[in-house]
Formats: sequence, C-alpha cells, structure tokens
Amino acid sequence: MTLHDLPLTTIDGSGANLADYAGKTLLVVNVASACGFTRQYEGLEKLHELYADRGFAVLGFPCNQFGGQEPGTAEEIQEFCTQTWGVTFPLFEKIDVNGPDRHPLFAALTETPDSDGTAGDVKWNFEKFLISRNGTVAGRFRSDTEPDDPALVGAVEQDLPA
Repeated sequence: MTLHDLPLTTIDGSGANLADYAGKTLLVVNVASACGFTRQYEGLEKLHELYADRGFAVLGFPCNQFGGQEPGTAEEIQEFCTQTWGVTFPLFEKIDVNGPDRHPLFAALTETPDSDGTAGDVKWNFEKFLISRNGTVAGRFRSDTEPDDPALVGAVEQDLPA
C-alpha cells in the first residue's frame, strides 16, 4: 500500500484518498483553530493559491491532540476556516496524528525526519509534510516553519513542473 492508497474522509464526510491528487505536489498539514500557529492558515492559503495552477495543493487535517485546540465539529471547523481565513484548500475529518489511534497517513508521514534528522511524533499543530508528485515524502517542516519560509517554498518549487 502506498500513501495514495490510504483511505481518507473529507471534512464533509465524503470518502477520498491521496490518489485523488495523483501527480500533484502536496503539503499535508495538521491544523487547529485555536492555536498560536492558527494564523498560518493565511500563509497556507496564499501558498495554495500561488501554485495551484502548477499542480500544488495544501491539504488540512484538523487535530485536537495538542492542548484541545481543535474542539469544534466538522461544520464549525469548515466555517471558521472559510469565514475567518478564506481557506479554499481541501480540509479533511478531524484525526489523531499521534498515539494508538494515529491515522495511517500520519503513521507513514512521521517516519520522515525533519531537517535536524528527527523523525517520530508530530510535536504540535501546523506541522507540514511535503509529498512529491510521485507520492513520496519529500520533506518535513515543524510548526514554527512559516508557509512563506524560503526552505519550504524552495522545496515546493523544486517538485513542481517547470
């Protein structure tokens, strides 16, 4: 089984998987509505809009495992993201990114080390995983990496077609 085969559920309850985005460069982010990093929604949306026509998408996965910072229902999360931050990128159901109920997508993603060589559990909300067009994990960026960080933007651009 590859990353593209893992079953996902969109925020509105529809079935999905990463194969729906085959051939695209993806930035998978665990998100939360009441976090100090929540302002990153704005930068993630800008990144999504900037590169969407070149085959890029941000995918948001709400998670309530860090300080209870994503307590809302699917409807509340969707409304908050669109009304407050203008989010148009796809959002998925609220999931666990760590622990015994960790979603299989994050079980695979967390095997990837960050720039310091550290793999393992997601440390906080807004951790970012770059998935290349061929479906492999191309990078991991911790929560404090802003969406416009040159290393992140460069990694995205490197994977996009010319």
